[in-house]
Amino acid sequence: MTPFFDPAAVSSYAERTARIVPGLRDLHRMAGVLLAERAPADARILVLGAGGGLELKALAEMQSAWHFDGVDPSAEMLDLARTTLGPMTPVVRLHEGYIDSAPIGPFDGATCLLTLHFLPSAERLGTLKEIHLRLKPGCPLVVAHHSFPSEDPVRDRWLARNAAFAAASGVPMAQAEGSIAAIKERLPVLSPQQDADLLREAGFTDIELFYCAFTFKGWVARRP
Repeated sequence: MTPFFDPAAVSSYAERTARIVPGLRDLHRMAGVLLAERAPADARILVLGAGGGLELKALAEMQSAWHFDGVDPSAEMLDLARTTLGPMTPVVRLHEGYIDSAPIGPFDGATCLLTLHFLPSAERLGTLKEIHLRLKPGCPLVVAHHSFPSEDPVRDRWLARNAAFAAASGVPMAQAEGSIAAIKERLPVLSPQQDADLLREAGFTDIELFYCAFTFKGWVARRP
C-alpha cells in the first residue's frame, strides 16, 4: 500500500509534506500568482494531483470567484481534500482517477504539483499532452516536482541536501536519510533540462523556471 492510499499516512500528509518540500505554502501562492497573470476573474482551473487539497485551498482563498476541478487517483486523499477545503468545497469538483478522468474543459489554467515525478518519461509526456488539450489557447500550466541531474556525484549531493533540510524541519534523521535511497530507487526523476524539453514536446511555450529549492524545481508554461 502506498502512502497515498494508507489512511494513517494520509492523515499526516499535510504536516509531512510541509517538512520535506521547501516553501510549500509559498509554492502554492506562487502558483496562484502565475495563474492569475492570464486567468480571468471567473476562471475555471484544473488541478491534477489534487489529493490533500492544500493547493486547492490556497488557490480558492486567493481567488474567491474561481472554480476548480481536482483530480487524484486516491479516494483517501480526495476525502482529505474535502476536509481541508471545508466551507470552500462548493467551488471544487473532485474526480477520482488520472488525467483521463479530468473533464475536457477547456480550462483557464492548470497546476500539477508534486505529481509528475511519479511518472516515467513516456507517461509524463502523455499526461502533459492531455493537460495541453484541456487548456484554452494562451492559458498557463504550473508544474513543480523533484528534478535534478542524474549523474553522480551531483545527484547524491542534492539528495543529501534535501535530506538535511527534512531533518532540520523535524523529520527523524534516519527517515530523512532513508529518503535518499527511496527517491533514487522509486522515482523516475528527470533532469531540469529533460523536464523543460518534455513541456516543449507536449506543445507548451514560454517555459520559465520560477521555483528552485534543493531537489525540487517548478516551471510555468502556456499553451500557445
